[in-house]
Amino acid sequence: MVQFEVPAIVPADPQANVADLLVERVKATPDLALFAVPDGEGWRDITAKEFESQVIALAKGLAAAGIEPGDKVGFIARTTYDWTLVDFALFYAGAVMVPIYETSSAAQIKWNLTDSGAIACIAESHDHSERLAEVRAELPLLRSVWEMHAGDLDKLVADGAEVTDAEIERRRQIANGADIATLIYTSGSTGRPKGCVLTHSNFVELSRNSALSLNEVVSTPGASTLLFITTAHVFARFISILDIHAGVKTGHQPDTKQLLPALGSFKPTFLLAVPRVFEKVYNSAEQKAEAGGKGKIFRAAAHTAIEHSSLLQDGKKVPLLTKIKFALFDRLVYSKLREAMGGRVVYAVSGSAPLGPRLGHFFHSLGVTILEGYGLTETTAPASVNIPSKAKIGTVGPALPGVGIRLAEDGEVEVRGINVFREYWRNEEATAAAFNDGWFKTGDIGSFDDEGFLTITGRKKEIIVTAGGKNVAPAALEDPIRANPIVGQVVVVGDQKPFISALVTLDPEMLPTWLANNDLPKDLSLADAAKNGAVRAEIQRAIDEANTVVSRAESIRKFTILDSEWTEASGHLTPKMSIKRNVILDDFAGEIAELYNVPVSTTNVSLG
Repeated sequence: MVQFEVPAIVPADPQANVADLLVERVKATPDLALFAVPDGEGWRDITAKEFESQVIALAKGLAAAGIEPGDKVGFIARTTYDWTLVDFALFYAGAVMVPIYETSSAAQIKWNLTDSGAIACIAESHDHSERLAEVRAELPLLRSVWEMHAGDLDKLVADGAEVTDAEIERRRQIANGADIATLIYTSGSTGRPKGCVLTHSNFVELSRNSALSLNEVVSTPGASTLLFITTAHVFARFISILDIHAGVKTGHQPDTKQLLPALGSFKPTFLLAVPRVFEKVYNSAEQKAEAGGKGKIFRAAAHTAIEHSSLLQDGKKVPLLTKIKFALFDRLVYSKLREAMGGRVVYAVSGSAPLGPRLGHFFHSLGVTILEGYGLTETTAPASVNIPSKAKIGTVGPALPGVGIRLAEDGEVEVRGINVFREYWRNEEATAAAFNDGWFKTGDIGSFDDEGFLTITGRKKEIIVTAGGKNVAPAALEDPIRANPIVGQVVVVGDQKPFISALVTLDPEMLPTWLANNDLPKDLSLADAAKNGAVRAEIQRAIDEANTVVSRAESIRKFTILDSEWTEASGHLTPKMSIKRNVILDDFAGEIAELYNVPVSTTNVSLG
């Protein structure tokens, strides 16, 4: 059994809770700009001291409204400054937040609030409140609902004016490290969501150790980040808490369509993103260059960027011609992309899915080191992450300080340490099944290199076994195909079948630009585009490219392009945009069956 365990850098403090991190930050740098909020076309800073004052005022309001230490409070909202304000106000009031994805249906909201036993809920908008109202009659424990856009937070603050500072300080100090800090429900990609009990120590110890491990990212003077990933997910939630501990200025942009303008004005030094964001940045730049008649230049620049970064990572000498081309393209192409991201981004932390070497090397040559990491809700987000001083593109890095990672006999990744959750809420059976002798069983398959850098190859439950007995990890094929600009999502199928096939959806955002660049009507519907010969040829090209990295027995032999897209609303994606594979296999069973009804030789798929 291969195992790597890294000792914690910071001694554990069993008495510390998450609120202590803000207290320490205010004491160290009261006038440091800890947040910035949109103000006209610019941003207005909020200092650490100002933030804590607002936190305490809102905590008083919650106390006056009858929220007691240990009470569960639901929260459904987009990624804004108010999200973290509410988060810390609940910590100071001694309450436990139950975050709810802002895209959740009424039924999902009901499950989270019912299972957790929440006695109150804060909703951002009228839309959120309406969804909650649909199931309010089925939530007998729910005493209070507050709507932020209706001014309810201001009313709470006003109503809490008589609560003393001493009362909030008493509440703030009640929780110790072993106590529950939050109850985060899994995305439900494999069934009914389970509530993960994350403790104060999970966040405190992970923040303190990660801040030192990622010192160049979060502790450099002027460090700042713009959060746009949902803070209801543990990934962004952890980073928002880490930022307070490390003194990083944080801005928010909940509308990803406004991301580029926000990056241009906020000018962050590092980003937190999922691979799909980097794919979108790359694909948009490529299609924009294509539309301007500079597609050939962009592709040459991308090729040079990837070659240059690959040579540097492998410790090889960069040929003079490559150096010259790199310098030219840096002026013509790379500098413009850097500027589009605000001009100051040096690092980006990527998680939730494999990024792939191509994008990793491309952005590295732009001057943006993407630090891929790995983790789950059950590991308070990161278990491993590449570090600035030594990052290996294509891996998810070594274990963080205070964390141990090992591979079981079948290759399953198991984790233990400061980041591992306490239990599944009110679910002893699931908790027992999740652990192996104290190690959390992640369900992911991985491998280590000699230096302990982890590579994730797929989900254990998603491994396809063909009729010929070949084991195929879908991610190895799906990730490179998904990188194509017109591909929305892809699911590889073929369990107990004679060969591998794929279901493909088109990206409605990128498709019109690609169609126009290829002299096709840009207003083609998804249904018409799915049948278009040029579109099919482009998908075929993406599949042929993906097939080059696997054996013939693992290669995709047939595919079908669906005339609809998979979204969270359709029930096929989780809130973090991961595919719900089991739902897709059920809903598109007919399309899958059709792939195996017709002999493979009759399709347009190249088998050579």
